[in-house]
Amino acid sequence: MLQELTTARGENLAATPWTVYPRPQMKRDSYINLNGVWDFSEDDFQTVAAIRVPFCPESPLSGVKKHFPEGSIFAYRRRFTLPEGFNRGRVLLHIGAADQHAMVYVNQRLMGQHDGGYEAFSVDITDALQQENELKILCWDDLNDKKQPYGKQILPEKRGGMWYTPVSGIWQTVWLESVPETYIQKLNIQNRGTSVTISTVPALEGRVILEEEIYPLENGSVTVTPENLRMWSPENPYLYEFAVEAGEDRVESYFALRTLEIKKVGDYPRLCLNGRPYFFHGLLDQGYWPDGLFTPAAPECYADDILAMKRLGFNTLRKHIKVEPEEFYYQCDKLGMVVFQDMVNNSDYHYLRDTVLPTVSLAAQKWTPDKKLHSDSGTRKQFLASMEATVNQLKNHPCIVYWTIFNEGWGQFDSDSVYGQLRQLDDTRWIDSTSGWFRRKKTDVDSRHVYFRKLKLKGDGKKPLVLSEFGGYSYKLPEHSFNRDQTYGYGKFSDGEAYANAVEELYREQVVPCVREGLCAAIYTQVSDVEDETNGLLTYDRKKEKLSAAAMRLVAATLQEAVRE
Repeated sequence: MLQELTTARGENLAATPWTVYPRPQMKRDSYINLNGVWDFSEDDFQTVAAIRVPFCPESPLSGVKKHFPEGSIFAYRRRFTLPEGFNRGRVLLHIGAADQHAMVYVNQRLMGQHDGGYEAFSVDITDALQQENELKILCWDDLNDKKQPYGKQILPEKRGGMWYTPVSGIWQTVWLESVPETYIQKLNIQNRGTSVTISTVPALEGRVILEEEIYPLENGSVTVTPENLRMWSPENPYLYEFAVEAGEDRVESYFALRTLEIKKVGDYPRLCLNGRPYFFHGLLDQGYWPDGLFTPAAPECYADDILAMKRLGFNTLRKHIKVEPEEFYYQCDKLGMVVFQDMVNNSDYHYLRDTVLPTVSLAAQKWTPDKKLHSDSGTRKQFLASMEATVNQLKNHPCIVYWTIFNEGWGQFDSDSVYGQLRQLDDTRWIDSTSGWFRRKKTDVDSRHVYFRKLKLKGDGKKPLVLSEFGGYSYKLPEHSFNRDQTYGYGKFSDGEAYANAVEELYREQVVPCVREGLCAAIYTQVSDVEDETNGLLTYDRKKEKLSAAAMRLVAATLQEAVRE
């Protein structure tokens, strides 16, 4: 039996965890949550343990707390019965994410499979259903094979510093829904500033209902201009709720209106939100949790983090080399937090080439040829497929204003060409092709990382200047740390007051002057401590904030004033 567990927020996990509806921008009234305790086995149920879904087996909240050898195939199993009248024609099984490979069986029939550890997938299981049903999901991954995106995961024996405990298996909600034979498979919501275009996939006849007005779909699409015009921003995160009805199907959703432009203001190009220069005052957000690793104990933990950062005056999170459940982006939409979204890296990583030399040498940052780098065709193909899946899954969320393709050369290849492919997928947001260094020609911003030296940045007058990583000052609270023996960060402080003064001074004496010289965004490292890293503004357990909210809000106000001078 699994032990009784209580989360840091006080919830008891004896009941089904993560019951929140998992797809906030496309809700139906048919919903069965399959999270909770499942059978779990590493030998195809010759021996049976228990696991708590949706937490990965490496996490304490799963009840397993074990990483299996690379390439191991482990199995999940549970039984379910559909309520009378639930099946409206087709029954779909949804898995929010499973790392890295999954095969789905219903009543011993293989119904579908998926490769890729960061995106949602669905399987039509209608034809295998009986009165009583057995669902089995096989999962496996291999961090020795660098084709699949893996982000900050590393083999357990190499864990430490900026590399973290690996994750396997199911780590997001598993659920069922029923749809009619002809149904809305996807909604595309394209923000056009003061209007929005809503389209169904496939293109269906029907209608959109917004603010008691009805707008007919023509060839599955309609452009709507609300009479009550309210633009979305972190200060006013207004969402319009609407419904789409097509035949026997109905889904509920929302959108927001906002504009993103690059305008010359004085001597420098500026990133503008809703027509005005806006300073994107942000934090690196890696999305790790001590009890659930990739998955927080409860969905409310996302709102807790977002609101904590807003209290400190921040308006932007750079979601770093991870794709979150849609609940995270919904909370950013609703609460008002801009997101700079990274793609998840695959391929190999070289510490000297990709991190050390560019960090200490400006000359090394100008290293440029990338057409032949990471040349394996299968690895490149998988990165592009994952990039496309990420954009298609997240692009309806108004909080996302900025895509990052490659970070510090990790897996970087032919970035000018990849920029063009991403621009075809989404022509409404800014693209940072090479965050940090190794910049080529095609990118919307001049993106820099600066650690270990004073900030002396000045825009070139051609592209908006973005400081996409900096800071990372370490202040460790041992009683709230993951590892009392190891500490990782960029500049270490043992006194809380000295640490707070250093962070405030960094902004006032270095960042603010750079804003006046063209800087448009700054992403401080980071939201929370992560394992050995103790450079977060929150401790890893989220129980302690390290900075004064009042002082940091004054810093935020100064940054906004500087960008408009």
